[in-house]
Amino acid sequence: MPRSIRDHINFDHPDSLETDLLIEHLTRLRQGQPIDQPVYDFRTHSRTGEMRRIEPRPVILVEGILIFADKVLRDLIDIKIFVDTDADLRFIRRLTRDIAERGRTLESVVDQYLSTVRPMHLEFVEPSKRYADLIIPEGGFNVVALDVVIARIESMLGEAESSPSI
Repeated sequence: MPRSIRDHINFDHPDSLETDLLIEHLTRLRQGQPIDQPVYDFRTHSRTGEMRRIEPRPVILVEGILIFADKVLRDLIDIKIFVDTDADLRFIRRLTRDIAERGRTLESVVDQYLSTVRPMHLEFVEPSKRYADLIIPEGGFNVVALDVVIARIESMLGEAESSPSI
């Protein structure tokens, strides 16, 4: 797809994601099979052609702002965590990241935020938190909530170590 077209895709809409591929990959990892994950370049809005080998593990962390938008995908996730972050902090993080890491201008980041990021957040991301098993307030700075998550992951890892291998 030409760059001129990729530049106008709404990447904050669930339809822009390769959800079927993610579902396939998570299914394979859960079955104990490794996957080859395409590497994505956010500067060019395209795959690099490289692949990253991901081996199955007892605990697999999957993150993304639209991760709960698809029911099939949600059903593959054992513990769904929503990190609830204030809008101003989300915008500042995006602005800083997009300028520093993606070569964007202030104007382009603000335009994108107003035209797609904020509307898609309100339409898809915010409502999806109802599917979370745990909502962490304070943008991930809530130490008590993080300690609960860490304890649960450590418990899952301990259970995996004590379970006989297939």
